[in-house]
Amino acid sequence: MHFTPLLLQLVIIIATARACGWLLKHLEQPPVIGEMAAGIVLGPIVFGALFPEFHAQLFAPASLPALSSLSTLGLVLFMFIVGAELRAPDGVRAQVKAAGLVGVLSVLLPMGAGLAVAPFLHPLAPAGVGFWPFALFMAAAMSITAFPILARILKERAMTHTTLGRLSLSAAAIADVMAWVMLALVVALIGGQGEGYGSFLKTTLGLVAMTVLVFTVLRPLYARLLRRHAPDSRPSGATLALLMIGLFGCAAITQWMGLHEVFGAFLFGACLPRDDRLLRTLIERLEYLAVIVLMPIFFALAGLNTTPDAFVGAGLGAMLLILVAAVAGKFAGGSIGARLAGFGWRDSFAVGSLMNARALMELIVMKVGLDAGLIGPSLFTMLLVMAILTTVMTGPLVTLFVGRQRKVADADAVVVPD
Repeated sequence: MHFTPLLLQLVIIIATARACGWLLKHLEQPPVIGEMAAGIVLGPIVFGALFPEFHAQLFAPASLPALSSLSTLGLVLFMFIVGAELRAPDGVRAQVKAAGLVGVLSVLLPMGAGLAVAPFLHPLAPAGVGFWPFALFMAAAMSITAFPILARILKERAMTHTTLGRLSLSAAAIADVMAWVMLALVVALIGGQGEGYGSFLKTTLGLVAMTVLVFTVLRPLYARLLRRHAPDSRPSGATLALLMIGLFGCAAITQWMGLHEVFGAFLFGACLPRDDRLLRTLIERLEYLAVIVLMPIFFALAGLNTTPDAFVGAGLGAMLLILVAAVAGKFAGGSIGARLAGFGWRDSFAVGSLMNARALMELIVMKVGLDAGLIGPSLFTMLLVMAILTTVMTGPLVTLFVGRQRKVADADAVVVPD
């Protein structure tokens, strides 16, 4: 009888993720960074090197499909909450120009940095990947900002409702929307290779049509449903089931279109009413399960795709090139945008530091690229290290430029948990 150690896998994965998260929290870093690092610990670089036989048995190829399914469920739920949380912070109308400058420049400059380093990194791409799909993916990967982790950093520093905090949050929202649109087009482009650009056009038009459908049909439909059956913003079991049907339906459609399921999940979350009470309920009922149980599985599977080759020889130089381009592009884009909007240099540098946080959102982008065949294990490992380091440096840099503010609980702020 074949034994698939799913429950043992879950015990080890969740325990490792929580332990690493606890360690990073006590080092005054977001716990999600420790949980991401847990993926590296559970992969071939650490666990596989120390206990190769046990590692091979625990994560035998036959056992991975079950973990992959749970990981996909976690990703879909998480991106649904990210979409539901994405909103213009209070007071953003007074600083639309400033947020636009910061958001656009913190995308364009990192994209330019990604395109600049792509010729040096393209030889590391899997065989058969064209230069421009790869270069555009690197541009998108450099330009992402982790909106949820940025909100958590601002909350912990009591900066959520400051001018600087509102500017950073609204700019991150603009930047992430632009980056996700570009990533969707890149995935559509790679899917159209070998079938002509007719396939790319079909997928792109399909994405536009779905976006129109979500915001013109599903948005008013679910708004009416929630007003009628959840006036207190606490959906019943039946109403929550209808929300899940819409979520999984949108995710399935984008998957069927040749895109990643996270795009559909994000779109559906973004179409829901901007209701803080509803968001709190969704976090309580869905997000804690996703973050505590399902997302660590995603981190563990990501860790299985890492390779020690990224830390030796030319790989080390390529990883350093990625890190420099990523930090320089984001920091310069955010800082220049804030400065052009009239902020002082210290505040502008703080905004650039905040926009540099990538965390989990970068890992999701990397997974999309890996699934699409745009990158292999070496580049995946390099981008994972970049995502961790750029987020780790955010807090110290903000402290350097604006000082350490008193950490207080912001009862009015709604933030996706780590």
